[in-house]
Amino acid sequence: MRAKATFAASALLLAAHLPAGDASADTISRGAAVVEQWCRLCHVHAGETQGSDMAPPFEEIVKRPGHDEAFFVRFLHEDHFPMTTYRLFEEEKRDVVAWLMSLK
Repeated sequence: MRAKATFAASALLLAAHLPAGDASADTISRGAAVVEQWCRLCHVHAGETQGSDMAPPFEEIVKRPGHDEAFFVRFLHEDHFPMTTYRLFEEEKRDVVAWLMSLK
């Protein structure tokens, strides 16, 4: 529970410091909620120990070369085992991308 509260608080703090024109705090907060529900079963934040050994931390994912907004939009529209079981609505995909971009 504490990890979830820390995760949500981090998302809100990141969202509060966005420059004008970037994703809204609400969008990032919704993205954080989707990530918490579906992605955090395997992926973690850097320094956390839970999750799957096969799933890299979010901070590592967003810092990889070529992993920009367009990459994540394409990625979430394609199937990737074992994530194929997680079918997100279009708005959820946009929210997750906004959250990921807030980590850069």
